Amino acid sequence: MSKKRGLSLDEKREKMMQIFYDSQDFFLLKELEKLGPKKGVISQSVKDVIQSLVDDDLVFKDKIGTSVYFWSLPSCAGNQLRNVTIKLETDLQTNKKRHAELVEQCKALKKGREESDAREEALHELKAIEQKHNELKEELAQYADNDPATLEAMKKAIEVAHSAANRWTDNIFTLRQWCSNNFPQAKEQLDHLYNEVGITDDFDYFELPAVVPLPVTNGEL
Repeated sequence: MSKKRGLSLDEKREKMMQIFYDSQDFFLLKELEKLGPKKGVISQSVKDVIQSLVDDDLVFKDKIGTSVYFWSLPSCAGNQLRNVTIKLETDLQTNKKRHAELVEQCKALKKGREESDAREEALHELKAIEQKHNELKEELAQYADNDPATLEAMKKAIEVAHSAANRWTDNIFTLRQWCSNNFPQAKEQLDHLYNEVGITDDFDYFELPAVVPLPVTNGEL
């Protein structure tokens, strides 16, 4: 024998709504869980079914004291269904209008794009141009380091570093002079310390080498 098919969610909702319509009474959840199986809805699924009806405003609930009661009157459900029907019909009309607008836009966009030898040739030419454009972009990226703006930024960074290096060199000379003036008896110890940290007799300000411009040939560096 074939196994009996279980109720779908819509069928369970209909069965539970029938309980309210038949009695037009107020119920606790535990009471509905006892009445559900009599309508073919197992008690374990009654809570979820009732909650789905509450979410759709087909069943109402309210807390009275410490208990939560559920109820639904045919007139309330009828009004709710009418409101849902009106909304769905409005949405349907809106979607139909939007569909018609999109169809017209599609027709308008197709004008001038009919299949032809000229259009096919133009598309082929466009594809070739796009490919050449991408190749040129890749080639240009290889010369990014020679970009005038990049070189100018590097030049300014070198000038800032050069200025900072000489500023600290000047500070070192000032510090050495101060130490010589205030601790003449420690000259040998100070000279030894200077040599250890790299401040030797050839320590001096840093001079930037002269920049020799590269010859320009055929407009290229």
